[in-house]
Amino acid sequence: MSAALVALGGVAVRAPRATSRATAAHGALLRRVRLGLLRRWFGLPLLLLETVGRRSGRPRCVALAYLLDGDDLVVVPANAGAERTPAWWLNLRAAGTGVVDLGEHRTAVRPVEAHGPERERLWRRLAAVAPVDRYQRRTPRRLPVVILRPA
Repeated sequence: MSAALVALGGVAVRAPRATSRATAAHGALLRRVRLGLLRRWFGLPLLLLETVGRRSGRPRCVALAYLLDGDDLVVVPANAGAERTPAWWLNLRAAGTGVVDLGEHRTAVRPVEAHGPERERLWRRLAAVAPVDRYQRRTPRRLPVVILRPA
């Protein structure tokens, strides 16, 4: 794992609001520019997840690293191991649906939290390509594994 990725994770834990703003800005940039080069984060593919704010009712967009599992997209609301659950996950869970933008196409999705053997299988796959184990060690909350299924 790169030193830059480790450093960024530390920043996210110490300054969650700044990290949230930076993530939102990255998502906005991806929406406007649509450059394939920006569709990766430290080698991981990125998707744009569009949700509706659970309190504001306003549209929200966030860039997330993901793992492809058949037709499903798998994400972890890790917030780099911060104790605060990321707003995008709270919004998506409250709404029950969202829209994923992969650049070439947009797809309506519904979130399904993985449990049991399925969660363990997906966690192992994620841990092989992303620092989810490190994030889990930083926080007392159990990081969920969320499957984004076509709606």
